[in-house]
Amino acid sequence: MMESQQAHRKDEHLSLATATYQRAHQHHYFDQVRLIHNALPEMAVKDVDHHVQLADGLQLEWPFYLEAMTGGSNQAAKINRTLAQLASKHHLAMATGSLSVALKEPATRPSFTVVREENPDGIVIANLGADASLENAQTAIDILGANALELHLNAAQELVMPEGDRDFHWLNNIASLVDKLDLPVIVKEVGFGMSRTTIDRLKNVGVQLVNVSGRGGTNFAMIEDRRNHQLDLDDLADWGQTTPESLLEARGNKATIIASGGITCPLDVVKAGVLGAQAVGVAGYFLNILIRDGAAALDESLTGWRTELPRLLTLLGCRNFRDLQKIPFVLQDDLYSYAQQRHLI
Repeated sequence: MMESQQAHRKDEHLSLATATYQRAHQHHYFDQVRLIHNALPEMAVKDVDHHVQLADGLQLEWPFYLEAMTGGSNQAAKINRTLAQLASKHHLAMATGSLSVALKEPATRPSFTVVREENPDGIVIANLGADASLENAQTAIDILGANALELHLNAAQELVMPEGDRDFHWLNNIASLVDKLDLPVIVKEVGFGMSRTTIDRLKNVGVQLVNVSGRGGTNFAMIEDRRNHQLDLDDLADWGQTTPESLLEARGNKATIIASGGITCPLDVVKAGVLGAQAVGVAGYFLNILIRDGAAALDESLTGWRTELPRLLTLLGCRNFRDLQKIPFVLQDDLYSYAQQRHLI
């Protein structure tokens, strides 16, 4: 079946995410966070409770989940099927890519509904832009039988995208959706991080769940620049705050903070928890394994993460993920300088 221009763009995103993976991940910003070793944990691995409660009706069995990746094309349907099968097997929550294409082109909906078909009892998170109408938001939720909705903030991506939006009045609409929808709403960046001011503004209009999604992982400015044949916007490749910087910006905020962007190992998940994240989304790292090495390799990787994570919590003497926020840490030069200049420590 001939696919639409929007479906083709989804495939371009997948291809370019793989092509730009090494450059986007050339800096591992979590290396700038060092944890203080606890030589006397006084607990056993079996004492760890790896569940996290993000909101009423939104409990995750593990503190990391499959963050939004794709949907909207035949290739995306195959990827989502595999991801959903693995999410079900490993009891991981899973977010889909933006359902905007499914709202405009109903023929693409099977590339999203396959997620619920393969994972009927798991936590599934729908995903739309922050300008979504209430009707479209509810339709997206219904398509997936979703447990939560992500509203993504992607101004940097849109401004680099040749066909992207140029008008970003989102805050009032976000407030309205949070107020009127009867399930948890997560507001997330798409890889450019958040400042303390942004997080405060979201919290002040009723947002309880914020994914700071910082620089260090999939870079949509870089991806869209590769698609943009009108302008060279490569100077935005390093735009935004890193995920550790964004987590420092969020410290002290009463919102529930989620982290994503540049998470490539269980130790990154733990470090994000130490910096204040209450759950962690992983997209690019897992997608790269799936595309490069196949489903069996990703299955093995997820098994490894689920094995290592409780051991790391034990090593730090933490019986649950929230306890990580009590763990002392030190920051390397660049991150320490950032925190000082921003008056975050």
